[in-house]
Amino acid sequence: MLDLLTDPFAYTFMRNALYAGVLTVIASSLIGTWVVMRGMAFMGDAMAHGVLPGIAIAFILGGNLLVGAALSAAVMILGVSIASARSRLGQDTAIGLLFVGMLAAGVAIISMGGAYAGDLTTILFGEPLGVTRGNVRTLVIATGLTALATVALYRPFLALSFSRAKAQVLGLRPGLTHLVMLALIAVVVVSSFRTVGTLLVFAFIVAPPASAALVARRVPIMMVVAMLIGSACVLAGLLISFHVGTAGGATIAGLTVVVFFVMLTVKEVMAGLRRVQQRREDRPTPAVG
Repeated sequence: MLDLLTDPFAYTFMRNALYAGVLTVIASSLIGTWVVMRGMAFMGDAMAHGVLPGIAIAFILGGNLLVGAALSAAVMILGVSIASARSRLGQDTAIGLLFVGMLAAGVAIISMGGAYAGDLTTILFGEPLGVTRGNVRTLVIATGLTALATVALYRPFLALSFSRAKAQVLGLRPGLTHLVMLALIAVVVVSSFRTVGTLLVFAFIVAPPASAALVARRVPIMMVVAMLIGSACVLAGLLISFHVGTAGGATIAGLTVVVFFVMLTVKEVMAGLRRVQQRREDRPTPAVG
């Protein structure tokens, strides 16, 4: 039984996939906690798909995919900022427009390259088992930057998560803080898409922090719990992929969502049991005699 857990990681490609997955978990849990607290899941989804045009253009031209993704993410952030600031549209509407537009452009450009289905699947779901040491080094840098920014800007991020007006009163420049938060989302997406896919990145940004929010109230605890949940999903997903032959990225992403609903169900059942117990305790004791 133990061999089933350890033998797969005798292979270098499995170890690289594990390292990349855990690094992605750490970075995405740090920024994802703020995303969940601020209700920015839609923005995270849009950013994950907004990098597609840049990746597609770089892929067809034979350029650096990371540079293409970074430029595309910058266009996405700029577009959302301009559309929401210069029009009467709400930010959700601006994000929705850019999300659909960037996704459509990315798919259209990829389809021009010939191997449409394979290329699109690789970009969306990644190739965890094809991770190289260079990909891991990129993730180490991105994770380090995300961790440093989270520590340095903890107070502005926390204030903005509760109230933009309060952050403004405290002189914490909520507008700039918001842009930095968007930039960190972009860093996580751009650094991770090549190894774990844009869909998996979005799953990690939202699912583990959302699961952690069910059991933790303090922000640092939420981040740690999210990292633990995400890391467990990476390990389990890679093992399932190795032994069963399923797509690694999709398996891991699916597990993060399954864990959320399992934890939510357990929490609801336990809450129901506590209510039943409370009613029993509050029931008056029948008089004797």
